Amino acid sequence: MKKDKIIMASVIGGICIILFTIIFAQYRIIEQTDITGIKAAREEELQTMLSSMKTKYEEMEEKLLDTQDKISEYEKIIDSSDKTSGLIEKELEQTNMLVGKTNVVGEGVIITMKDNNNKSIEPSDLRTLVNELKLAGAEAISINDKRILNMSEIVEAGGYILIDEDRVSAPYTIKAIGDQTYLSSALSLKNSGFIDTYKKVGKTVEMKTDKRISISAYNSKKNQLTLKYAKGVEE
Repeated sequence: MKKDKIIMASVIGGICIILFTIIFAQYRIIEQTDITGIKAAREEELQTMLSSMKTKYEEMEEKLLDTQDKISEYEKIIDSSDKTSGLIEKELEQTNMLVGKTNVVGEGVIITMKDNNNKSIEPSDLRTLVNELKLAGAEAISINDKRILNMSEIVEAGGYILIDEDRVSAPYTIKAIGDQTYLSSALSLKNSGFIDTYKKVGKTVEMKTDKRISISAYNSKKNQLTLKYAKGVEE
């Protein structure tokens, strides 16, 4: 897009330079013309010269108007391209954020879950928490700095918890970006909220709010966000 705009600007500049060079040259010719010689020329030759000069000026005036129209047209195209490009870039940025392809920062909550002498954190606990956060409007979630996507898997294998085949271990730090007031309220509902429910069964769960939480882009090799079978269709 930048290359196209540079080429377009160069074309406009070239047209303007050529046009004004021609106009300047014509004025120089008039200034350098031998006035005495013109007066001495026959009336017919003088009329022919004036007629020819008038024609040339009319042609230049027409070219000037045509060039101005082209410049206006190019400016509209450039302006339209800038707006379209801006919208596309904004939509692409939003899409990349939603699918976890960019680092993000914002307000939200941080939940810490730990194993204790009586209870250990299980994959189902983390899955439940992730679902609760999504329902509460979380826009980005991570567990021990592993970005969680809609297709992410949280399972147990060999006595360890795996997130998209990457092993994580306690303590588990779950970050969620979203409306911190709403997120914390949803998890802190008395008796029925996630925090109270898990504390009642003896599990260690702590939560705090934060004005600035950073969550890294998705970096697992498990899900690379490519479609193997689904293809786009034209409407």
